[in-house]
Amino acid sequence: MHITYRPQGVCSQLFEIDVENGIIKKVEVKGGCSGNLQGISRLLVGMKAEEAAAKLEGIRCGYKATSCPDQLSKALKNCI
Repeated sequence: MHITYRPQGVCSQLFEIDVENGIIKKVEVKGGCSGNLQGISRLLVGMKAEEAAAKLEGIRCGYKATSCPDQLSKALKNCI
């Protein structure tokens, strides 16, 4: 399954995620903090989408009510 997700309220502009049989195969993020998001993307590969979504949900970025990881959790919930 391929997911294209436009995050809300964060610097990132687009997430492209590939999930097969509930396992994350690829994560690409356009925009945002490049180094941090590349690291997060690599860590997610091989994880169960459900587990990753649970770990990322609710993370905040400074004063914002959300963050790129929180938005990734919302994207991943679309394939659970």
